[in-house]
Amino acid sequence: VQLPASGGGLVQAGGSLRLSCSASGRSFSDFAIGWFRQAPGKERAFVGAITWTGAKTYSLDSVKGRFTFSRDNAKNTVYLQMSSLKPEDTAVYYCAVASVPLLYNGPSIFSDSKYWGQGTQVTVSS
Repeated sequence: VQLPASGGGLVQAGGSLRLSCSASGRSFSDFAIGWFRQAPGKERAFVGAITWTGAKTYSLDSVKGRFTFSRDNAKNTVYLQMSSLKPEDTAVYYCAVASVPLLYNGPSIFSDSKYWGQGTQVTVSS
């Protein structure tokens, strides 16, 4: 199963990017999907998540109002729309599939995930 992430790049502060994470090989329409990021020299951190239907999203306080999570289950793709980007958003961004279907009980549901995306670099210049 491949989970390539795309859409990263270099953007000035205040700019926008949309990341995509498309699954091939199987459907994840019954699974919550999480987004994580890892900045240089730091541990990977939870950014947000979207439930399997897309009805609910959850996000880190520091990205609320700036990041939007969505998904298209017909395309087996999830999206992270990022706006008003800040230099501190610079990181490699990853998507992850929840370890069990039809459940979201917090970021820990991704801890044992078998499926992590390959990451895409986001760099925000000041």
